Amino acid sequence: MSAGTAAKDDHDADAMAETAEELAERIFESAIGWAELMSVYLGDRLGWYRSLSADGPATASELAARTGTNARYAREWLEHQAVRRILLADDCADADRRRFSITDAAAEALTDEHSVAYIAPVSRIFAAGGAQISDLVDAYRTGGGVSWSQMGEDARNGQADVNRPWFDRLGPVFAGIDRLHRSLSAPTARVADVGMGAGWSSIAIALAYPNVRVDGFDVDEPSVVRARENALSAGVSDRVHFHVAGGDSLERHGPFDVAFAFECIHDMPDPVAVLRAMRRSVADDGHVVIMDERVGDRFGVPGGELDAAMYSYSLFVCLPDAMSQQPSAATGTVMRPDTLRGYAREAGFEDLTILVDEFGAFRFYELIGRRPDDG
Repeated sequence: MSAGTAAKDDHDADAMAETAEELAERIFESAIGWAELMSVYLGDRLGWYRSLSADGPATASELAARTGTNARYAREWLEHQAVRRILLADDCADADRRRFSITDAAAEALTDEHSVAYIAPVSRIFAAGGAQISDLVDAYRTGGGVSWSQMGEDARNGQADVNRPWFDRLGPVFAGIDRLHRSLSAPTARVADVGMGAGWSSIAIALAYPNVRVDGFDVDEPSVVRARENALSAGVSDRVHFHVAGGDSLERHGPFDVAFAFECIHDMPDPVAVLRAMRRSVADDGHVVIMDERVGDRFGVPGGELDAAMYSYSLFVCLPDAMSQQPSAATGTVMRPDTLRGYAREAGFEDLTILVDEFGAFRFYELIGRRPDDG
């Protein structure tokens, strides 16, 4: 070890050193943050943010009357939101007459489902994980899992809604990748969307490319039902079809010009089988494109904020879901590029290349150099 490396290690150790009191304070701040996140869940689920945004400022009694909720609980929540600087409060001393309002920025972040700042659905995802905490503790002891279906509607809809604004922006991203754009623009273009959830990715592709025909695949039946409703509302149900099926069933529906998997490979118990099926289902000049988390290339301490966020999802949702089916690759949300590269090579690809390195919290890969099947 060089003197320079040793000095850097000492500096890193000093930067990470905390007294017991400092660690306790940091964790207590996290507890306040958790309560804030759950207060966002309440405001989202009870319609309080939307009422303040659509109907204007309100006292606790007025907000409760608008939303069919309890005024005393509404008052406590409103005061908490003002203390946390999410809402504004006037200076009236009478608590029953005090009026609260929402800023344009808070309304966007908490109610605008088309904005990339829309953060409210994250509260649903973590609320879903928290509701399963006893089962999670058992899973951590035994090596079992907690499935997506156990997590329920909060996890299902939270995941769909937090990704939707980014999927709405897929068209401009693909327009900047010439070879992919040409394939999607072809008069008879066919696309497979593996693990499409509520179908927003499939719908966005169909809206961006009016000739394309999309087949979406997901093992979660309630998600497929919602996806079909969404496609009908978007006016693309004639070109977008959804199937209750795993990604390993693609071959009998192909061949496809492009096969996508948006933020789902890390959740799959057998990602290699799915990637192999994607390889077999695309035409000779077709594309296999993966969008997944933009985590660091390798584990490091201290880690980046994005890695920390993805470990948080992994602890409570993604890894337990993957472990609920055995045998499982048990990838977790933090799927580093070399992990995906290893899966791709095992599935019969030569390598991967990065198409787009930064798309919000995501990165796009194309799997390249398809090898013929052995035997």
